[in-house]
Amino acid sequence: MNSAITTPILDGQHAFIAGGTSGINLGIARRLVRAGAKVTVLGRKPEKAQAAAEELNAINADSGLAVTADVRDPAAMQTAFLAAVERFGPIDVLVAGAAGNFAAPALAMSPNAFKSVIDIDLLGTFNTARMGFEHLRNPGARIVVISAPQAGLPTLMQSHVCAAKAGVDMLTKTLAMEWGPLGVRVNGIWPGPIAATEGMERLAPDEESRERIRKSVPLQRFGSVDDIGELALWLSSSSAAYVTGGIFCCDGGLSLVGFHSMFPS
Repeated sequence: MNSAITTPILDGQHAFIAGGTSGINLGIARRLVRAGAKVTVLGRKPEKAQAAAEELNAINADSGLAVTADVRDPAAMQTAFLAAVERFGPIDVLVAGAAGNFAAPALAMSPNAFKSVIDIDLLGTFNTARMGFEHLRNPGARIVVISAPQAGLPTLMQSHVCAAKAGVDMLTKTLAMEWGPLGVRVNGIWPGPIAATEGMERLAPDEESRERIRKSVPLQRFGSVDDIGELALWLSSSSAAYVTGGIFCCDGGLSLVGFHSMFPS
């Protein structure tokens, strides 16, 4: 076994990560590879997807595969799933992580801008789960959905994300109910403010805004992609075998105090 595999609890299993080319989702991909999984990363840009797969292969040889599709396109997603299964076999862990975000008040947002986030986050999560379902290894497959605290916390400048992620959370819970009898566990994660991610760079582009967010977090720090990766690994493992339909916060306690101080009114 390659020495890069530190905790082989997913040894030989296949994980498919939609949106796995950067940020939180690439962090999850790295963690699952280190746990022994073969990981397919899906993105819209071939060059980013290939770079992510090469990074995974550098951790453990022949463990990463790049596929490309827009999560809003069911036919393209089906093609991507077929390529992944042909390479690594049926999917044991499916991560629905593709998302879009930007900070804007509702009155400054066009209907198309609002729709774009709904389509990527909510429709994209449904397409990932629905098109991926027939390629899962059952019984025992796991789906991990990357949501956001905005799903339950009204947040200034985030009406589009609040609406999309609220739908994502209800979709997660409903799929857990419908697919549990079919042998599939479905859980969601609320990542808090995670350092060195594109999302945080958009929402907090300067030190003043970053400091305001830090002070809002009970643990007084940003999270890391590794924090999310560890939670995703647990949800993907046999340690969480009786866990489904849950939405798990990994946000340093920010959801306890709300987002009221993150964005000036």
